[in-house]
Parts: sequence; C-alpha cells; structure tokens
Amino acid sequence: MSIDLNADVGEGMDDAALLPFVTSANVACGMHAGDPSVMDATVSLALSRGVRVGAHPGYPDREHFGRMAVTIASDAVESLVLYQVAALDGFVRSRGGTLTHVKPHGALYHGGAEFPDVARAIAEGVRRFRPGLVLVGAADSMLIEAGREAGLAVAEEAVADRRYRSDGTLVPRGEARALIIDPDEAAEQAVLIARDRAVIAADGTRIPVRADTLCLHGDTPGISAIARRIHERFRAEGIRIAPLEPGRAGRHEGVVIPPG
Repeated sequence: MSIDLNADVGEGMDDAALLPFVTSANVACGMHAGDPSVMDATVSLALSRGVRVGAHPGYPDREHFGRMAVTIASDAVESLVLYQVAALDGFVRSRGGTLTHVKPHGALYHGGAEFPDVARAIAEGVRRFRPGLVLVGAADSMLIEAGREAGLAVAEEAVADRRYRSDGTLVPRGEARALIIDPDEAAEQAVLIARDRAVIAADGTRIPVRADTLCLHGDTPGISAIARRIHERFRAEGIRIAPLEPGRAGRHEGVVIPPG
C-alpha cells in the first residue's frame, strides 16, 4: 500500500512545521493567498526538504480566501489557471526544481468537481502550460474526468482533515464539525482511506473513496500534529508514503517516513 500525502501551503501558515511530513506541496499562487515573496520562499523550503512542488491556483478572492464561488467565463478560468501555474513554475525552475502537479484551490477546486465547463477550463489551462503535469482533483469528480479527456495524468484526492457526507462530498466548512482537528480521528480516517479505500461519513455511513493522494490543509488548527500522527499510524499499518510522479498517475516511488 502506498499513497501520496499533500498539503496546501504558501497561505500564511506554519509551513515549516508541516512540510517534513508531506511528499507533495501545493503552493498558493498569489491570488487567494501569498505573494511573489511568499511563493519564492515556500518553493525554496519545499525543495530543500525533497518535497514535490505543485501549483495551487485559485480565484482572485483574498477577502474570502478563495473559498467563495465566483462566476466567470470558461475562457477566463482557463487563462487564470494558466497564468498562476506559469508564475509558480518560474519560481520552481529558478530554484533548480521541476513543477510536478496542479491542484486547484477552494471554490475553483469544487467548481471543477461539480461543473463540466469549469472542469474542462482548468484541465485545458494545465494542458496548455505542460501536458506532462499531474492534475489533482476530488476522487471520481468531473475534474478527474476532464483531465483524462485532455490527455493529462490525474491523481484522485481524498481528505484527512475534513468530514464527508454520505454522498461522498465534503461537509461544507460553514457547518458544525466540518473540520477534523483531533489527530487520532484524522489519522484513523487517513488509514481507512489508504488501506480500505473507504471513509465513514458524518452520519455513520461507510462510503467508498479511491485516492492516489491524501490532502492536509495548512490552515487546519494543529495540522502539523495531525500530520505527525498520520505518519505514526501509517508506519504501524505498513502504509508507504510516496510522492506523485509527473506523467505517471498512480505510480509512486517510496520515501522514508521521518522518525518521531
């Protein structure tokens, strides 16, 4: 068993405490959070730790952290994604690294999961920049389908620090108990996803979830403690943490889990 562990970073949180525990970093591209200086510093920190770097484009909505739906034309979504991916890639290359993947942020991510025109626009923006990039999206979503149709490698994602509804979608952040902040509970969900390809929904329903990569949100309270506990449980269960490989979705190379 192996799975990638990714984190959304470059958003003003304590990335230094989180990055030792992940294999892929999704770096904010200056629209919903971050700025050129933060992007550069975050890329440098991730690469110094051997973490694969991806772009984390979002809607230009800093007031709501990119988590409020925005209605714009499909061609504008495509250009927005292309612009942000290209910007982040410049920082990665300047630091001697290679951009590996793209994972949309917040409302853009959910829009791509729910609306085919948004999904196709995101996928086309990624394809236009570099067809060899991995497109990360919610498992079994429209974004994954659009990525495949565009000829991209895709990675299906599940989430360790959010609760699910019985239909397989995430409990909205505005609802009570949407976040999982207890390290043991988050680790148990992570193990269930990686080992059994399933998750227990908020109403107790067991639902199937197929995931190549598991997400941790950098702004979840206590996220570094959650990440550490996931590592401890994965080690005990014999689950290997392995990074995404560009152009080779679903195929990972093993990495050493840091001690303690």
